[in-house]
Amino acid sequence: MRIQLSDHFTYKRLLRFVISPVLMMICTSLYGIIDGIFVSNLVGKTPFAAVNLIMPIMMGVAAIGFMLGTGSSALVAKTLGEGKPDLANRYFSMIICAAAAMGLLFSLLGMVFIRPISIFLGAEGELLENCVIYGRILFISETAFILQYVFQSFCTTAEKPEMTLKISIAAGLTNMVLDFLFIAVFGWGIAGAAAATCLGEIVGGVVPLIYFMRKNNSLLQLKKPAFYGRALLKACTNGSSEMVTNLSSSIVNILYNFQLMRLAGENGVAAYGIIMYTNFIFIGIFLGYSIGSAPITAYHYGAGNHSELKNMLKKSLTLMACGGFLLMLLAELFVSPLVRIFASYDPELFVMTCHGFRIYAIAFLMMGISIWGSSFFTALGNGAVSAAISFLRTLVFEIGAVLLLPLLLGIDGIWLSIVMAELMSITATSLFLFAKRKRYHYW
Repeated sequence: MRIQLSDHFTYKRLLRFVISPVLMMICTSLYGIIDGIFVSNLVGKTPFAAVNLIMPIMMGVAAIGFMLGTGSSALVAKTLGEGKPDLANRYFSMIICAAAAMGLLFSLLGMVFIRPISIFLGAEGELLENCVIYGRILFISETAFILQYVFQSFCTTAEKPEMTLKISIAAGLTNMVLDFLFIAVFGWGIAGAAAATCLGEIVGGVVPLIYFMRKNNSLLQLKKPAFYGRALLKACTNGSSEMVTNLSSSIVNILYNFQLMRLAGENGVAAYGIIMYTNFIFIGIFLGYSIGSAPITAYHYGAGNHSELKNMLKKSLTLMACGGFLLMLLAELFVSPLVRIFASYDPELFVMTCHGFRIYAIAFLMMGISIWGSSFFTALGNGAVSAAISFLRTLVFEIGAVLLLPLLLGIDGIWLSIVMAELMSITATSLFLFAKRKRYHYW
């Protein structure tokens, strides 16, 4: 039975609708994780550190896709809710063209400037050369990676959330199989890891492009594009919070790496990288729910259904709180086997990572509500509040914590920084939800 945006969403119907975006985000997270497993165990600790230094740069550029995807899908869903399907498809077509153009530009710039970027990050010698090889190859597919993020949002808006899962599984399997072939069989090292990820991203970005270019039975189809400057600006500003989230996360990750290189050297960077791999999956669950639920909120906001907005607020807060508790519990219980996947060969690295992860995992209890809260205001068309939540959470609070706490607690202050940042973030999100309740009638 097809679930429509206009439906009333019980817990069961809501979970069925968002499960594909959630699984899709988990599969997308596997790109870096699979590279990390193969590189760490088969290539070495220095190439593994190179992957961890470069990955925040790639994710920072890919934030363009999050910005355009979340901001414009909310606009398109709202336009559909207003009964204007032709205009919605023209907005959709324009956004895809804009994403492709931006992706090509940043791909070229990245390939040219990857060496000075790596030097700025503190890489030198063998670590520098590994960074350059890995980053230059990955920038080849950055356009496809950006498009993949855009389509992840639009597939849900098109009432085809299951398609995002299928495409992500195909991309993830491509990456996984080629990682084994290029690294374990051919022995191409870090270049093989980058090539495998590159081809996986191309699958993830090109397959949905082909689907929407052809006649299909979804709500959306690519048409001859027209330029709507005000709509494009609205999409960018509305989705700026998601870009802030991803771009800020990349900046903060770079800062974490700086602090860890100072306090613990390559071991510290490798330990943080391992924690981030698990973090990618857990955050992917929260992001997947946010991506999947945002078009529902936007549609009912456009249709003026206040009772459904109240329904989405209540159910989303409940699911995010329960999900956060469960993920924190799982992280604390399974920290050793999770870390052992990456660091079984190095006892010192294993002990450091397990200790840091146990502290870091407390943050999972709180982060889901702030991630969803930002997405909720994006769906309501309030990019300013959405961006404020993201900016405070991923930049102001985390940077303040990671700069100050290590001065008091040493390396433990780095692991505790995310916990303090999420505590302040959930407080800010709650205040925004309370302050805007009368304007949007969701309370």
